[in-house]
Amino acid sequence: MDIKETLTKAILDAARAAIEAGELPAGELPEVVLEVPPEKAFGDFATNFAMQSARVFHKSPRQIAEVISARIAGDWLDHTQIAGPGFLNFYLKSNVLYDSFAQILAAGEAFGQLPKKDAGRIQVEYVSANPTGPLHVGHGRGAAAGSALVNLLRAAGYDVESEYYINDAGNQMNILAASVNARYLELLGKEVTFPKNGYHGADIIDTAKRIIKKDGDKYLALSEEERLEIFKDLAYKEKLALLKEDLAAFHVTFDNWFSERTLHPDAIRAAVEKLKATGNIYEKDGALWLKSTAYGDDKDRVVIRDNGVPTYLAADIAYHDNKYARGFERLINIWGADHHGYVCRVKAAMSALGHDADKLTVLLLQMVALYRDGELVKMSKRTGQSVTLNELMEEVGTDAARYFFLMRSLDSQLDFDLDLAKKKSNDNPVYYIQYAHARIMSIFRQAEEAGLKLSAKPGLSLLTDASEVELIKKIEEYPEEIDRAASDYAPQRIARYAYDIAALFHSFYNKCRIMGTEPQLAEARLALVTVTAHVIRHSLGILGVSAPEHM
Repeated sequence: MDIKETLTKAILDAARAAIEAGELPAGELPEVVLEVPPEKAFGDFATNFAMQSARVFHKSPRQIAEVISARIAGDWLDHTQIAGPGFLNFYLKSNVLYDSFAQILAAGEAFGQLPKKDAGRIQVEYVSANPTGPLHVGHGRGAAAGSALVNLLRAAGYDVESEYYINDAGNQMNILAASVNARYLELLGKEVTFPKNGYHGADIIDTAKRIIKKDGDKYLALSEEERLEIFKDLAYKEKLALLKEDLAAFHVTFDNWFSERTLHPDAIRAAVEKLKATGNIYEKDGALWLKSTAYGDDKDRVVIRDNGVPTYLAADIAYHDNKYARGFERLINIWGADHHGYVCRVKAAMSALGHDADKLTVLLLQMVALYRDGELVKMSKRTGQSVTLNELMEEVGTDAARYFFLMRSLDSQLDFDLDLAKKKSNDNPVYYIQYAHARIMSIFRQAEEAGLKLSAKPGLSLLTDASEVELIKKIEEYPEEIDRAASDYAPQRIARYAYDIAALFHSFYNKCRIMGTEPQLAEARLALVTVTAHVIRHSLGILGVSAPEHM
């Protein structure tokens, strides 16, 4: 039995029965929100339903609470209490908590995986950084947020596909080729003027060195045009491979890698023709313009320049048209905050194409500020350039990097404390959570040595200490937490939940012995830590963080 579902239904049924009996006037009932009170004295669950429905019923909240309270009954309910201005507090019979927990224990590793939802396919596109250089910490936050969101949605029962859009067709690829060419010539002793808009990273020099190591100076004999074309391809393949390697090390994989090149020229031309057919394209000054103002944009946008070259927007229009054609029910893009103004024009284009723009959700990722010794870290000590994701992983570890990225909502500025992330103490939240799991694994090893095993029906009703009851209650909230976090696109809720579970476990551990206590109680406590370990592993798994057995 899901007690929250049962209680929610009981409240709504009581309100409807009261309406039918003429005790309350007819009206649309508000949503029932149940919360666990901070103190046991206020019951097992509480709701402000009576206060929320005061406007509907035109009665005081306490009057409404009295009517509803009188009509709620069930073999699971001990009694109700009306508190304050109209809160309803519910006190459950003791067996309810343990019956529910027994079901969780029986579910084993399946607990936390919600039933499949009939909600259509969802696509999540994230990172999508240009394959022209290493990923920086901003990309790292997007990678952590996107992969955790995919994991979260899947845990909530959604059908999800992840995608990386490879920007491999724009001018940035020409700049990449020109930058590598310049370094190649420099390394071979040739005088060259470095491109003004070129990429100055050390990785470009490394690419040029690898070309020379493999092929020597043979490309000097080619024309610059030929050399640039070759270097563009070589550098692209190398940068993409390194990008994939860094992402894999960061526990990030994608179901699909979509190349922008595949959109040129046919898909872009087809999208423009569709827009022309609906009267949403016009010509001005030799260029083709999208009538985006007709769909909420602040000005119309160029899609084909006067020289016939498509804009970035044109490729994005074709790309998103392709997404809709693939039949996704929902599209979720994670973009940098600097793309804020871009959201409206892409949505406008989708509306102009006849698509439902509301199916597209864009989550904007705010900046990351790194701090070391209380000082802002602006550049890498190693390269003098922006700190790369790889450097961050080397300094603090993948687990700490991912958890710290996920502690805050992605739409809020993140101050990343490098010193805290490296600490091996309870001050470090990811260490604190992982240490809880390692502690439980140590308990399992001790139990095995002592011959303590779980029977088919451990005496869970023996778990009466306040620390045990609070831990059980928190565990029972987990499926709802997953569902709510998924609905809100909020993996940070799972990060917080994992921390709270760890805190409750540590409190239990410091208060309640397992080994050396009465056998039936020891078995019940072993059952409790068994489920706790699973929930910690499952929640950390959503975050892409490991659950070590030793620390």
